[in-house]
Formats: sequence, C-alpha cells, structure tokens
Amino acid sequence: MAIVKKTTWDLSSLLQGDNDPRIEEKKKVIQDVVDKFVHRWSDRKDYLVDPIVLKSALDEYEAIIHDYYNGGDVGYYFWLRSALDQNDPTIKARNNQTEEFVKKIGNEMQFFTLRIAKIKKSNQAKFLAHPDLAPYRYFLERLFVKAKYQLSEPEEKIMTLKSSASYEKWVEMTENFLAKEEREVLLEDGKVAKKTLDGMAGIIKSRDKKVRDGAAVVWNDILAKFVEVAEVEMNAILADKKTDDQLRGFARPDEARHVSGNIDSATIDTLIDTVSADFPVVHRFYRLKADLLGLPRLAYHERNLDYGNLDKNYLFDEAVDLVDRAFQKLDPKFTEIFRSFLANGQIDVYPNKGKSGGAFCVRFAKSKPTFVLLNYNEKLRDIMTIAHEMGHAINNEMVKDKQNALNFGTSLSVAEVASTFMEDFVLQEITTSVDEETKLTILMARLDDAVSAIYRQTACYLFEKELHARFREKGYLSKEEIGQIFQKHMASYMGEAVEQSKGSENWWVYWSHIRNFFYVYSYASGLLISKALQNKVKKDPAFIVKVKDFLSAGKSESPKDTFAKMGIDITDKKFWEQGLAEIKETLDEAEKLALSLSRRQAS
Repeated sequence: MAIVKKTTWDLSSLLQGDNDPRIEEKKKVIQDVVDKFVHRWSDRKDYLVDPIVLKSALDEYEAIIHDYYNGGDVGYYFWLRSALDQNDPTIKARNNQTEEFVKKIGNEMQFFTLRIAKIKKSNQAKFLAHPDLAPYRYFLERLFVKAKYQLSEPEEKIMTLKSSASYEKWVEMTENFLAKEEREVLLEDGKVAKKTLDGMAGIIKSRDKKVRDGAAVVWNDILAKFVEVAEVEMNAILADKKTDDQLRGFARPDEARHVSGNIDSATIDTLIDTVSADFPVVHRFYRLKADLLGLPRLAYHERNLDYGNLDKNYLFDEAVDLVDRAFQKLDPKFTEIFRSFLANGQIDVYPNKGKSGGAFCVRFAKSKPTFVLLNYNEKLRDIMTIAHEMGHAINNEMVKDKQNALNFGTSLSVAEVASTFMEDFVLQEITTSVDEETKLTILMARLDDAVSAIYRQTACYLFEKELHARFREKGYLSKEEIGQIFQKHMASYMGEAVEQSKGSENWWVYWSHIRNFFYVYSYASGLLISKALQNKVKKDPAFIVKVKDFLSAGKSESPKDTFAKMGIDITDKKFWEQGLAEIKETLDEAEKLALSLSRRQAS
C-alpha cells in the first residue's frame, strides 16, 4: 500500500489561517485560565509546606502546561509560520505579539515554580519522598537544584522581559538578513539559477569542482556582506550572556547549560577532553578523503564533499521508502509514527525563499502536534536528515504517550541519542547487498557523520569556550578576532589535509548553534551513546524494548539514571573512549578497503 505523503505543513489543527477570527478568543481562554491559577495560588503558602496541597497545585499547573505552553495554538501557529517565511513583516509582527503575550503570562505564573524552588531544604526530602508527588519527583528535584541560580521574583520577570531585546532580536536580525539573500549560481547541467543560502548547501558539495567552487564564492560573499552585522550581534549576545551569568552566579560560561541539562560539568569536561585528544583520528580521515578524491588538500568548503557514488539524486519518495523500511525493521511503532507525520502534513519538505535554514523538529504544548522542517535537496545527506529529525519526532511522541506535561521533553545530554540512533540504522539499510566500492563510499559517509557530530561539535564547543573567555577579558571582539579563533579550532580538529581557505573565517556567521550557547556537546554525547545502544540492538534485537523505554522516559529521571538502567555509565571516561574506538575501527576498515581497491585498479 502506498504511503500517503504531504510535503507542506498542515497547521489547520492550530488555526485556520493568519487571520483566523478565533485568535483573540483563544488568547483570552489562556489568560482566563492563568488568571484563575494566579488568583488561587499566588497568596497562599500552604502548598510550600503540605505535600497534599502541593499535589493539587501541581496538577492544575500541569494541565495549563499540557494545553497552553508557549501560547497554545496561537503561539505555536505563528512561530511555525515565521519559520516558513522569515521575511514577511506581517507574520513577524504577529509572532512578536504572541511572544509578548507568552512572556506576559509566563511572568504572571513564574511565582509558582520560583517559590517551590525555594522550599526549605529541611522540607525538600519530605516532598521528594511523598508517594502522591511521585509523578512530579524529578521535576521538583530540578527546581531545587536550579534554585541556587535563581533571582527574586521581580528580578526574574525583568530577565524574561529583557531577553527579547538583549538576545532574541539580535539573533533574529542576522538570521533574517541571511534568509533574504538570493544569488545566481552555476548548476551541474550548465544552467544558472537563483538560490537561497540554504539552497546552495547541496551545490557546494557538487562533484563538479567548477560548480562547487562557484557556489562557495557566492556563499563566502554573502557571509562577508553580513559579517560586520554579525560582529555587533555576537558581541551583544556575548555581553548579555556575561551579564546573566554574573547575576545568577554561574562560575563559568557553560555552567548554565549543564545545570539546565542536569549533568555535571565534570562529565562534560571529560567528554570534551576525551574527544579533543582523539582529533588525530580526524586528521587521518581527511587525509584519506583528500587522497580518494585526488586532491592534495581539501578546501574548507570541500570538507563535507561526498566520496563515491552516493551523490546520486534521491527523490523524496525514494527517501521515504528507505527510511520507512529501516524503521519497520526496528519496531512497528517507529513506522507508525513516521507514516502519520507524512499523512498529516507534519513535515515541510522543500527549501523556499525566506524559509528557515537547515532542519529541525519542534514541539510546544504536549497536546499539540509535533512538526518537522526539512530543506530537502535530494542527496544522501538529506535522507540522513529525515532519519535524524524523525528520531527526535519519534522520541517526542513516545514521551508524549508516557509522561505528564512537566516531564515532557528530553534533557540536552540525551536529546541527540534518538536522532543519531535512527540515522545509523537508515544508513545500514542503504548498505544492504553492496559491492566493495559502494561499501567504501558508505564507510566514508558514516565517518563524515561521526566527524561532524562528534569531533566538529567538540571543536565548536572549544571555540565557544574561548570566544566567551576572550570577550570577558577584552570587552569586545572584532570580526577578525572572532574569525581567527574560529579558524584556530576548526584547524585543530581538521588537520593539515583541510585548508582554512579565504572566506572560511566567516563561516561562524551562519552557524546558528553558537547562538544557542554550548548546545553542541549534545551531538557528541548523543552519537557516542547511541552507538552503544545500536551495538546492543544488533547483538540482541530484543533490546529494542529497552530503547523504547529510554525513548519514553522524557524528563522523568536524570540522564545518568536513565542510562544506568541500560548498563551505560556516562560519567566514565572509558565509556566515551569505547565509542571513539568504534570510529577508529571504521576508519581502519575504510583505509584497508581503499588500499585494496587501489592495488586492484593498479593491477
């Protein structure tokens, strides 16, 4: 039976359009619910000493989060619409209005969690041990930990209100400038066509050197055009981050990220140190890639150039079939979720002018559908992106089935496990019954993914650390200084086989992750952890049941405890080394296969 596919988002479950007459009515319903909650609990203190009363208050709070988190239908709709068209001023205005509304009601309800976080330490153990509060135990634990870094209620309201002007609008400005750019580039068929920056991503990886070099020139020109804007933007958000950290008492720039993810800084330091010590493996990989491609060195924009014949075009229908088959072999539930997303218009597939770049999976309130955004360019990487984002979506849907709204979501340190887990099994599906040349091509693709997710993101993390440290030392960083720091860390992991060519110093302008401070460690941790899960499933397919338990856990317990149940200790350096050893083994296999094929061709 054919798989039903819609290739654009269907947002009708939220609103019937940008001018739906129910918009104000829906906002009023939220405001009324919030007003009732505030009236009922803002002047009471009994829930801070009585577990039974706290259970009642949390049930009411959870119901609001379940249906109306981030503005419910209205907030979700206009956020999604702005992702589809970043340049429409009307949509932008409506999204800004709903964001202001969300911040307003968030500020009105903020007292509740702030006061719970400040429950006396002598009472915290009693609350955590109370059976009626068991569904909210980990939620309470997280609040108690974060209390150390919280300000007073009036100060927290100010922090929320100022974030738009001091951070969000700066980032939005740079993103919008880049999204508006459209330039003519040479295509492989010899024709010239206008492309957005995201539309050029596939062209830069063309096997035709003239085509990819031409696209890289245009790409670099766009980044150079906006590098001065990005310089001011970056300094503004670095200053905002410094101020926030000082006010909250964070000792280091990345500590806030670790606290929010409920993971020890020491664990992340171990991860980063272990991976960065392994950078010579990447040097070997890029040397092998350059040799296989017949190049003395790879230009910076060529580092992700595919080796072999996997540069063929895959129609979206073909990609769907590949992903669907891989999911079926793992578990019927995964296939069921994927097909429902396709049929219900929860995946927006193709690039368009003004559309947000890259790809993402997004969820707001637990009661609302999950949506996936792609910029599909018919390459193997795009199939991997489908698998990656659907990994997030499957994770999200399974948490939705098992957890309450306060445990809905995933901790950052495990957020990328499901996505990278699914990626590797889809790639494995493609490798079924292939010859040695194709096998080498796929090994190189797997190594490319590992390098990007583990080593590159670790180098980015180190770039961020130095960027924040240098800013806090000097007070302002020029575009040249930012570019130098960027190239330093990129060169560190890439090695001599990749040239830090002219223009590459500005590629930080486009890298959205560095605006989401210290987020990137999750890619390294996610892939290394997912490799452990993959191995267990390959050895024992029945282990998929435990994987599904993990995918359903959400924020009901700490990442450390979640993986301990599966026999994985993420605090142990040896665990990370085991994951890296698998990458070395893949590289060894690729080098041997390349040598064998070379000798065969020579004879």
